[in-house]
Amino acid sequence: MDIVLRASVTFAALYLLLRLLGKREIGQLTPFELVVIVVMGDLVQQGVTHNDFSLTGSILAIATFAFWALVMSWATYLSPKLETLLDGRPQVIIRDGELIQANLRRDRITRAEVEAEMRLAGIAHMNQVAWAILETQGKISFIRKDGGEVKPDDDEAGAA
Repeated sequence: MDIVLRASVTFAALYLLLRLLGKREIGQLTPFELVVIVVMGDLVQQGVTHNDFSLTGSILAIATFAFWALVMSWATYLSPKLETLLDGRPQVIIRDGELIQANLRRDRITRAEVEAEMRLAGIAHMNQVAWAILETQGKISFIRKDGGEVKPDDDEAGAA
C-alpha cells in the first residue's frame, strides 16, 4: 500500500511540475529540458519504490501511474470544465499579423520560436498570419489571412 500512496503523490507532483514547464512538444525541448525530464524519471523511481527493487513493487508503481493517467483521461473526456482545468486552453499568440506579447510571455515562447514554426508551416511573413494558436499539446496552428484555401492543382481538388 505504501508504494500505491507514494506513486499517487508522485503522479500528482509530476503532473503539476510538467504543467509549470509549459506547452512544449518533445521535439521542441532544449537538450537541458530533455535531460531534466530523464533525470526526473530516475528520481521518481527512487521516490516511489523506496528501496523496493522487487518486480511486484515495480508493477504496482507502474499500475498506479497508469490508473491515474486513465482517470485523468476519462475525467477530461467527460467534463469540459476539468479538461480546461487539467489540460489548459489554447492561446492566441498572433492576431492579424501582430504578436500578442502577453500570451508569448505567459507560455515562455520567443519570437524566434514562432518564426521557426511559421517557416515549417510554409509561411514567410508574420503579416500573412490571421491567427496563430498555441494548442494545448504544444503545437502552433496557423490560419493564413488568405484563408489557406486549397488550390485547384492540389491533390485534394483532383479527388473531388
